[in-house]
Amino acid sequence: MSKLSAWFGGTFDPIHNGHLHCAREIASLLDLQNVTLLPNNVPPHRPQPEASATQRVELLKRAIQDAPLFSIDCRELERDIPSWTIDTLTLLREEVGEKAPLAFIIGQDSLLSINKWDRWQEILEYCHLIVAQRPGYSSQHADNKVQLWITRHLTDAASLHRNPCGGIFLADTSLYTISATDIRRRLHHSLSCHGLLPDAVIEYIAETGLYRPR
Repeated sequence: MSKLSAWFGGTFDPIHNGHLHCAREIASLLDLQNVTLLPNNVPPHRPQPEASATQRVELLKRAIQDAPLFSIDCRELERDIPSWTIDTLTLLREEVGEKAPLAFIIGQDSLLSINKWDRWQEILEYCHLIVAQRPGYSSQHADNKVQLWITRHLTDAASLHRNPCGGIFLADTSLYTISATDIRRRLHHSLSCHGLLPDAVIEYIAETGLYRPR
């Protein structure tokens, strides 16, 4: 039986300890051997990243340099078009084969806006969704039809390993209040981010002047 593979997409502007701690918790909970970080290039529903693609990749490399759990996939950064998750999932499914279990990690905030994603109702044809808790977000979708879709696909951990796709797993992760938006704000105001970012990331930001005060 193929091992469950998990991919964690995001802008990572910058990657922070909330991302890393959450991914580690999910890996421990689900016995994952690897979590692949998938940085977005041109996020369709969000403002453009402040850091360049090259800088964000370097931030990722620094953040995981002593963490063998993680790897990086830069395929979305090689596109000059918006990063539609469904397109990446289609490619990943072709690569792992139709029977291998494949999961995509998202935050609770993303689940509550999933009906804004391109071809969102097709996503579970290619992968499972692992949903990490986020503080301050409702457990119910505002749209009853979308909530019914979510409820219909809820599954348990064993099913993620047993089936190639089709499930939504609500992971019982810690509530991390760290956000990249707040980190950028702190850096713009020359405030410390000790404990919010890996030390190697803080060093890179200091070396390059990234997110400098405004």
